[in-house]
Order: sequence, then C-alpha cells, then structure tokens
Amino acid sequence: MAINVKLLVGQVAFLFLSFALALFLSAGTIAWFAGWAFMVLFFSFVIALTLWLLRYNPGLLKERMTVSRADQKAWDKVFFAVMNVVFFGWLILMPLDAARFRWSQMPIWFQIVGAIALVCSFYLFYLTFRENSYLSPMVRIQGDRGQTVVSSGPYHYVRHPMYAAALLFLLGTALLLGSWYGLLWGLILVLIIARRAVLEERTLRDELQGYDAYMTKVKYRLIPLVW
Repeated sequence: MAINVKLLVGQVAFLFLSFALALFLSAGTIAWFAGWAFMVLFFSFVIALTLWLLRYNPGLLKERMTVSRADQKAWDKVFFAVMNVVFFGWLILMPLDAARFRWSQMPIWFQIVGAIALVCSFYLFYLTFRENSYLSPMVRIQGDRGQTVVSSGPYHYVRHPMYAAALLFLLGTALLLGSWYGLLWGLILVLIIARRAVLEERTLRDELQGYDAYMTKVKYRLIPLVW
C-alpha cells in the first residue's frame, strides 16, 4: 500500500513543532531538562513506531494518517475536537506550573518514576498497534478494511488497551514534567477517554459482528479487576 511519505514527514514535523511550542513557550525557556527529556522519549517512540508501521502495517499507518472520514460517528467528531483542546491545554499548563512559575515542587525521584511510566506506556501502545490492524483514531466500523474483532494480546485482558496506555502516558508525562497540576488536569482527560470508551463500545456492539460475545469474555474496559 502506497504511503504519501511527504505527508507523513509533514505530519510528524507538525506534531513536533506543536509540542515544542506548547511546552517551551509556556515554560519561558528552552533550558528545561524535563521538557527535553519528554520530547526525546516521546518523539523517539513516535518515529520508531511510524517506521515500524511503514514496514509491517502500512494499511494501519495510512488509516491513522487520515484526518477524517465520512463514516466517522458524529459524536466522535465532537469528542475528538474537545480532546485536542483539553490535551493541548494540558501541555501548556504543565510548563507554566513546573518551569515558569514553579508552583509545583516535585521530588526528582517522582520524575524518574514518571519517565519509567512513560516508557511503559509506549510499550503497551506498541503491543496494541502490533495486535490490532484496525486501530483507527476515529470511531467507525471499517468495512472497507474488513474489520473483525481482536481478542488477542493485550485485548485478552482489557477491551481498550490503547486507552489504558493513554492513562499511563498521562500519568507518566505529568510526573516526568514535575507538575502536580498536570496530574489534576489529566483527570479531565481520563474522564473524556472513559466516556469515549463507553460510546465506542456501543457502536462496536451494535455494528461489529462478534463484539458482544467478546464483551462477555473480557469484562474490563481499561484496568483489570477495576473497570
């Protein structure tokens, strides 16, 4: 499957610029070690995962490069827009808190734990991408790609391992950047993710053959034995 490499490079470059501006303009300095540590870890993973998808699953990469589709659920377009606004608000808040105004005073070992949690989230993201070739950023039934129920790998334990990885990512990022307010703001993102998971399940249960049976086998959405 042909991938528009120029578009792909442009999307990654735009993401890097967006993150860098949100973090370092808000911090008021580029001499912020935690900010650079996050950028190096995050974009090393983004580039590595992109190259892996380009080689092993270009169909999924092309799906994730697509901004919108006509069959995306209308409610999901609203969730997607709200999520982006809240997410970038979170990225702006944390450097204001931890670097510019120094409202938060977080022990260095908490930040180290955050870096470890962030790397763990990347590994869970990778396992999820490896297992699920239908991991679209949009809530839609991918009849054009022959979507089927995935129940192996991390999907054997929770129904939404991508969202579970996102929770670990939010925790790890806020700790690494040294922002207690980032942890609090992250709770808003957690609620949005949880609500989207519920609505997405309704779509999958109603429109994807076999998903209702999968739900009876795998009881938990995001966290085993919890929810």
